[in-house]
Amino acid sequence: MTPIAWRRAVPEDAPALSVLGGATFLASFAHDHPGDALIDHIRHAHGEAYYRAALADPEQTVLIGETPLGAAVGYALITPPDLPVPTDGDDVELKRIYLLPGWQGGGNGDRLMELVTAEAKARQAKRLLLAVYPENERARRFYARHGFAQIGEMTFMVGAVPFRDLIYAWTL
Repeated sequence: MTPIAWRRAVPEDAPALSVLGGATFLASFAHDHPGDALIDHIRHAHGEAYYRAALADPEQTVLIGETPLGAAVGYALITPPDLPVPTDGDDVELKRIYLLPGWQGGGNGDRLMELVTAEAKARQAKRLLLAVYPENERARRFYARHGFAQIGEMTFMVGAVPFRDLIYAWTL
């Protein structure tokens, strides 16, 4: 498997993150999300403007993974928590963590989670929170293997279509 080089994303990465974000979301959810809603969500939630704003916000961190030739194949977005569960100043949210299908496995996800954990600890977080689609069994197994447990539920909008997500937490 081609190695992935991980680094902190910079503003010039916004176009690549937009394409990567849309591609990974489409690859993950096209099988059971309505097409128009999916495209609407990708346009808004994965547009360049979204990533430019995230990269400009000192409270958000984007980690990007690239092949030796510079192709973006994975990323994680760490933010202050924005989930409908009680939180305090000691929590951070793993808002997004994705790898393109060809780079899943082989320890790449584990390595990215190690980097996310290091970032959370550098922020002196005591808990790492995330939301996951209940039908995404592979992701749920991955999170369970890393110590996450369900603490709540929420509605996640994809375009105008509501979906149920589970909220997980891991005490660091």
